[in-house]
Amino acid sequence: EAQDFQAAAGNGVKAVVSEHEVAVGNERWLREQGITLDGLAERGQHLAAQGKTPVYVARDRRAAGIVAIADTVKEGSANAVGRLHDLGLEVILLTGDERSTAEIIGRQVGVDRVIAQVSPTQKAAQIKALQDAGKHVAMVGDGLNDAPALAQADIGIAIGTGTDVAMEASDITLISGDLNGVVAAIALSRQTMSVIKQNLLWAFGYNVALIPLAAGVLYPSFGVLLNPIFAAAAMGLSSVSVVSNSLRLRRFPVK
Repeated sequence: EAQDFQAAAGNGVKAVVSEHEVAVGNERWLREQGITLDGLAERGQHLAAQGKTPVYVARDRRAAGIVAIADTVKEGSANAVGRLHDLGLEVILLTGDERSTAEIIGRQVGVDRVIAQVSPTQKAAQIKALQDAGKHVAMVGDGLNDAPALAQADIGIAIGTGTDVAMEASDITLISGDLNGVVAAIALSRQTMSVIKQNLLWAFGYNVALIPLAAGVLYPSFGVLLNPIFAAAAMGLSSVSVVSNSLRLRRFPVK
């Protein structure tokens, strides 16, 4: 049974097990703990070059082993990144994984930039830096380590198959784990804003044209008055046209 358990978010964990101090984490964190990895670091670099994340194990402050965790790219991820590019968006891979591993994954899916080996707080700081540069940032994540960045982003999008903490910190939660849902959400939001602008333009123009007519602006010159019954019908028609235009969103192809 583990005792004195300690966790360093995004880096590793350590505890006392059977009177032995055991630490498990990434290379940088173990070195900060004063643990020498001997020849394991070179082996870890070799694994990272294969697209795997090396996790080191130390016992009583001495290197004891290494575990390789392979990150598999979700089906449809490359297609989703391509569709985001079609929408004119810059796509950045922000991860706590080793840089070599992250760059391999980044090349597979076609992202514009890779920011690797960052802690949860550093992820949020990277989001803040992009915002300070005048960019509007949407963050997509599913893990506990993503929660600070999801909260910092202008729009946080959580994957429904992820952790509850990530979903609570986000603005949007996708039901499935398909990243194409991110594309659909952004495209739908843009279409919604377009419809809102159309409705405002129509309502404004309609009222600008008919309110003076209802007030009798044409009566002195042409003797034309708008019957109150027709005025009421015209206002009703305006509302129907706005609602009908909005209902077009129901036919939006969400895929």
